[in-house]
Amino acid sequence: MADKSQLILNILAQANGPLALSEISVKLSDLIPNRTLQRILRQLADSGKIVATGKNRNRQYQLPLSKPGINPPKSSGFNFSAYAAPAIRQIRQPMMMREPCTYRTEWLASYIPNQRFYLPEDLRQQLMLQGRQVSAGLPAGTYAHQIFSHLLIDLSYNSSRLEGNTYSLPDTKRLLLDGEAATDKPDLESIMLLNHKEAIRFLVDGISRLEITTTNVCALHMLLASDLVAPGEAGEIREGMVRVSSTAYIPMTGQEKLAQQLALIMQRARQIHDPFEQSFFLLVHISYLQAFVDVNKRTARLSCNIPLVQQNLVPLSFNDIEQDDYASAILVVYEQNDTQPLAELYAWSYLRSCKQYAAAAESLTIDPIRAHYRQLRRDIIRQVVQQSKHGAVAEQFMLAEVERLVSEEHREKVLADLQFEVERLAPHRIAGMGITQGELADWLGKNESTCD
Repeated sequence: MADKSQLILNILAQANGPLALSEISVKLSDLIPNRTLQRILRQLADSGKIVATGKNRNRQYQLPLSKPGINPPKSSGFNFSAYAAPAIRQIRQPMMMREPCTYRTEWLASYIPNQRFYLPEDLRQQLMLQGRQVSAGLPAGTYAHQIFSHLLIDLSYNSSRLEGNTYSLPDTKRLLLDGEAATDKPDLESIMLLNHKEAIRFLVDGISRLEITTTNVCALHMLLASDLVAPGEAGEIREGMVRVSSTAYIPMTGQEKLAQQLALIMQRARQIHDPFEQSFFLLVHISYLQAFVDVNKRTARLSCNIPLVQQNLVPLSFNDIEQDDYASAILVVYEQNDTQPLAELYAWSYLRSCKQYAAAAESLTIDPIRAHYRQLRRDIIRQVVQQSKHGAVAEQFMLAEVERLVSEEHREKVLADLQFEVERLAPHRIAGMGITQGELADWLGKNESTCD
């Protein structure tokens, strides 16, 4: 039913004016029988999603025109479209005016990867054009490593803000980079942000092996929910019921059923070819299932970044989205299985993120290949020093490690970076390498003897 309604709304959104039932039927290629079409149009009109004018044979249908006060100007500059606005108006009605609803397994079952799409093709092309800011041939996660500090702060701040966290952006930066908690904030807010830090690091550092699986979604939840839920509930599919505030939606119950449904979501997601459709699909369905006792939407927001980071696309940080807009769009997913409002927020915020990260990456002038292999270089250099390798022995060791661990097209560059750093090893250059000052002094002394 929801799918047929959406088809009709799409047709009306593209029309230049009101359409009669016969005109809608033609545009649907007679896929929906007229009696069914009449019934759906009547329901859409009753819910306020469309406007019906005229009577009998002269009856016509169109999307409601924007009304003063429906979409007031916002500081963010975002407004829902005329297509999404009716669903938002309906979801913002008092609870008593909204019908109770439960989880619909048939909604997921009706989604056929690469045949049905939540994001239209032209939008996906636009997102790809703006989101591809480094070469697609680089190792997974290269771009995320390049802008890691910005991503860490932005995604932690915005994802927490959407949950009501009151930390400011400067306070978030001090907490995550310097370890200084704001004295006027509750401990739970600090924990929420620090949990994001750990989860984002897990996402970026492990992306080469991080697949779209139930195990990895549970791992993200464990990191995000640590110390925010009861012991034993972080990372575990819930057993009991949950109630979601401000909604008439009642999620599925039963641990086994939830685990099976989450596995089906992962299976469907892995089959999707387009990274943006895959990302948005994860955002929608992980949020909708509510598989965990709490921290479901935060888990969905980080999980939806897996395909983007894998493909070296700009990550989604949910920049500039207003809390009320996001909450309303999610409730439309829960109660109406309508993804349009959330898709508009997703695309609008993503395109803004692209501009911000492009400027950040340009100002940093970071070599993406060098950034990606930073930890590998540190590991190799640590072994060179601690195993007291010098001269030709060190050169042969570094070459062997690079050939073993680095893809062929990047070996020459990584080896050159290694040689450059080894030649310039000094007490102030070993931070983060796991090398003590004593080990370095011993290695430097023997290295000078070898050179003599």
